[in-house]
Amino acid sequence: MNDLYPSTPRDVQTIIRAQLELLWEQPELAQTIPPLMLWGAPGVGKSTVIRELCQKLGIEFIDIRLAQREPVDLRGLPVPKENHVEWLLASEWPRDPDSRGIILFDELSAADRTLQAAAYEIILDRRLGDLYTLPKGWLVMGAGNRIGDRAIAHSFSSALANRFCHLTLEPDIEQWCVWARQKGIDPLIIGFLKFAPEHFFNLTDTTETDYGWPSPRSWERAALMYSQAQRMDLNKQQQRIVINGLIGPGAAAAFFAYCESTEDLPDVPAMLRGEVPVEVPTSNDTLYAFCTSVSFHLWLANKRNYQKRLDILFKITRQLNSDFATMLMLDVMRDDSYSGDGERLHEQRAALIFGHPDYGAWIEQHGMEFGSVLETLV
Repeated sequence: MNDLYPSTPRDVQTIIRAQLELLWEQPELAQTIPPLMLWGAPGVGKSTVIRELCQKLGIEFIDIRLAQREPVDLRGLPVPKENHVEWLLASEWPRDPDSRGIILFDELSAADRTLQAAAYEIILDRRLGDLYTLPKGWLVMGAGNRIGDRAIAHSFSSALANRFCHLTLEPDIEQWCVWARQKGIDPLIIGFLKFAPEHFFNLTDTTETDYGWPSPRSWERAALMYSQAQRMDLNKQQQRIVINGLIGPGAAAAFFAYCESTEDLPDVPAMLRGEVPVEVPTSNDTLYAFCTSVSFHLWLANKRNYQKRLDILFKITRQLNSDFATMLMLDVMRDDSYSGDGERLHEQRAALIFGHPDYGAWIEQHGMEFGSVLETLV
């Protein structure tokens, strides 16, 4: 698999969105637009990227796991009737001619040849013989693991491979951290992954692929279990057992060592409310946790309190070195979601930061090059 041009989740969503817009604007091109084949290791979030794009666009999403299907599930069930045979098609195929959405044939590279053949007909021809034709507003694509991913995978024939537009999804820790903040994932986990990004995705973290290893998917699940541990009455040893089972021994050991080093973290929510003085940690591991906590909690307040909280944010950044100050500012501005009036949140937040009375002093302290990074990346 040629990975010279790996794609981030944002790249993949942008490309899919472009294909959808072309399909909707010029439906006569439905059979000309090349179907996408999304490759990537297990756990990188191939189906999640597509599902969340559909949610953003308000369109339907059908996820068909081919490895769990039979050919009859796709083509339908033959029913003898008098002197001919009628076919009963699966109910999941969209029938509304005005509907829009994406059909994803997941695990395409893991399916046997008979299943692949059944899927190719609708992926490439957008139809099932004379029985069914896909509505024009639907995009069809495939996804699967590569042969080198230590997962079940079969190669495509050269003729078939030539029919697809191939994308390789690579995990992107910065985009995942933005997503994680939006989902309310514990800032301690986000801070750890910023501090030790080598544990974000590591298929070699364990020699046994039958067990857990760190990936975007397993970290999301680890975050859920970690946040619910107290409610489930798990003691610290039991927490370690569960997290170890999800992300593997190496990443789990590093994570809990990080947790122990940040136990004396200041009360960030109280600091942002002005109830305790600004106090910035000194060690790098604690600084990552502290800055992530600040970016997580900063906007969790009524808008009328934003100015006071931003005043405190600038006090905090005056006590940070330029690298951490820039990282924190980027984190508090990054957000791909939209506000109630349809404007991107990161644009609103950038305007508040750049328009703050202390921003000029921030530039003087941390240098124009760091200010340029902020203004370029947002």
